[in-house]
Amino acid sequence: MSPGSPAPIRPQLAVSASIFRDGRILLVRRARQPGKGVYTLPGGRVEFGETLVEAIAREVREETSLTIEIAGLSGWREVLPNPDLGANGHFVILSFATRWLAGEVVLNEELDDAKWLAPDAIGPLRTTEGLAEIIHAARAMVGS
Repeated sequence: MSPGSPAPIRPQLAVSASIFRDGRILLVRRARQPGKGVYTLPGGRVEFGETLVEAIAREVREETSLTIEIAGLSGWREVLPNPDLGANGHFVILSFATRWLAGEVVLNEELDDAKWLAPDAIGPLRTTEGLAEIIHAARAMVGS
């Protein structure tokens, strides 16, 4: 949704990816609202007519330039409107456990930092709500 766009009146479907490489997870930091300055997983909205698998591969490619392999659905989150946090949308986010296949991280304008971290080392970072649980479930699926 572009700045100044009216708030949607229905929940929107989105996807995210827990990307594992050599036992580490990729976290990215949002460069703008909602969630500016917060570390999270790469992802975004599912476009009309697009499968979930197509959406997650596209979002990861657009945001990070990486190619991934999907292991499976690892969880979900629901984000409700919260004007105090600059969030005016309602999102249902399906999170996938994935493995890095190729490429090096090149961020788009939506993100301003990326870190490959041991899953147990994310504690001191400011992250999206429920991120540790999603990563834990995804880690069990990919065996990292």
